[in-house]
Amino acid sequence: MIRIDPKYVEGVRSARSKADLHLYLQKAVELEHSTIPPYLTACYSLKPGLNDGIANLMRSVVIEEMLHMTLAANILVALGGAPSIDGPGFVPSYPGPLPMGIGGDAFTVSIAPFSLALVRDTFMVIEEPEHPVPVEHLLAASPEFQTIGAFYDALKEQLRELGDDAFGHVDRQVLGIFPKEVNFPITSSASACAAIDIIVRQGEGTSTDPFEAPGDPAHYYRFGEIYYGSTLIRTADGKYAYGGDPIAFVADGVFPMKPNPTADQFPPDTFGRLLSDNFTHGYRTLLRALHQAFNGQPERISAAMGLMFQLRLLAQRLMSTPLEPGTIATAGPVFSAE
Repeated sequence: MIRIDPKYVEGVRSARSKADLHLYLQKAVELEHSTIPPYLTACYSLKPGLNDGIANLMRSVVIEEMLHMTLAANILVALGGAPSIDGPGFVPSYPGPLPMGIGGDAFTVSIAPFSLALVRDTFMVIEEPEHPVPVEHLLAASPEFQTIGAFYDALKEQLRELGDDAFGHVDRQVLGIFPKEVNFPITSSASACAAIDIIVRQGEGTSTDPFEAPGDPAHYYRFGEIYYGSTLIRTADGKYAYGGDPIAFVADGVFPMKPNPTADQFPPDTFGRLLSDNFTHGYRTLLRALHQAFNGQPERISAAMGLMFQLRLLAQRLMSTPLEPGTIATAGPVFSAE
């Protein structure tokens, strides 16, 4: 079970006002964002036309992580806060830990090309539920420390305590970019808690059901489908197994990107450096657009979504560019807000 620094759960539980929750909702925004660069990179590294089943699953997880980031930011806005998205420290340093000490010192998240080992050792660890539903090939773990689920449970308790009068600022919330059944105005403690439920259910499922919706596994089990090479099904005896349609993985269908690329992966004034700098600039522009969207200009979310598609093309161009002439290893995207 993945660790979280207990001071954040304790901090939420000891909050006495909505202003006291601003820091922790900001941390939730940072946490939900922090998974997007590694997930996106793995998705981008799959060559077009190969491993399309895996790419579609990866893409669906990224879109829902963007929704989760939006929901957390909207709750913060509803409580009178101002999400900070393009400031120093918002983007984690990769390789390194995720926000709030997720996973402890021993858990390091890298920017790396897709591999089954990456799915098993990093992505499934990030998304592991507090109480995993037994699935053939999976072993449930006994929680021994504070978890992401505990952090969100504590937030829900405090949101209920605040009462409906604490919520407002609907005109500043980002709405309409996702389906309205999951991207609704945060106007009360009930709607804020419902948003938290979506974040948890889509990431973890429930303690009794690995599907967030019929036929749609939660993130942890979606990654399990990728790793075990089959869709998740319910068996005749009412249990769950990775035994449905095959999900093929073609090892040659991945760009040979060197993990954890840096800003100096190419010398200055080279074409490769231009490509690298263009991606990083595009990513920073995306963060600025998101910051503006959650700070009084919600219409800027459309520009941010457009930038996401441009970044995919820039990243795949990078990943097909050798680091040095005659070598196999290619460049990769550098995620930085500074």
